[in-house]
Amino acid sequence: MKTPRSDLQAQLREVLVKLKLAFLAEELVKRMDTAGHAEALPTLLELLKLEAGERHERKVARLLKASQLPPTKTFATLDEGALPRPLVQKLRQLVEGGFPDDAMNLLLFGLPGAGKTHAACAVGHALVQKGYSVLFTPTFRLVQDLLAAKRDLALPRALRKLDLYDVVILDDLGYVQQSPEEVEVLFTLLAERYERRSLVITSNLVFSAWDRIFKNPMTTAAAIDRLVHHAVILEFDVESYRDPSRRKGVRAARVQKPEVEPTPTS
Repeated sequence: MKTPRSDLQAQLREVLVKLKLAFLAEELVKRMDTAGHAEALPTLLELLKLEAGERHERKVARLLKASQLPPTKTFATLDEGALPRPLVQKLRQLVEGGFPDDAMNLLLFGLPGAGKTHAACAVGHALVQKGYSVLFTPTFRLVQDLLAAKRDLALPRALRKLDLYDVVILDDLGYVQQSPEEVEVLFTLLAERYERRSLVITSNLVFSAWDRIFKNPMTTAAAIDRLVHHAVILEFDVESYRDPSRRKGVRAARVQKPEVEPTPTS
């Protein structure tokens, strides 16, 4: 069955724009018509689609290598039966909605073993497949790298490098106590990405306990304000994800608005 002329033109334009060939998108069809080669357009469309697919696969492979994401922590390996269905649905909706385009943050709270890290990585993998640049890192490791850069008078350059990532996944924020110098570089990172790039953060500590991280009440309030201004907050209010014997029933997820602080798991 032949593709209708209007559909053919629309598809050619779409794939050429995707390939960043804007001029060709405007001129190809009419010039092929003028030259009497309109019958070649379907074949040309097929070849262009193959080229777009190959480029996308190469880009994804490059982004995946740079992401440092654990290769096994994807939506395919996520034990969705151990998590409330609304929570998993929300995670998938966020990916489909392209939340990095709006510099939105995703904050995942819950006790150890609740599946926060796996979920964050699954989101990261799904975003990479869509062409977003992602970096996964334990928070303490990135803080140490930024602290070393500051000591070498290279902190601005290190922050610019991180700015290349659409999404930075900070795993286990608050897992270890921070020195004043570490707090400073962590806050600097949060401030630099505010309303510009997305963060995905996992933490065992609810906001009311974040003074353990930032020490100073004003700094704590400022950090939380920057994170939740444009954010989705999800609470993993479940039994240990790592110990199936403890899963005696999964309570409904509380998908919260950014203004509402997650409550501790009882």
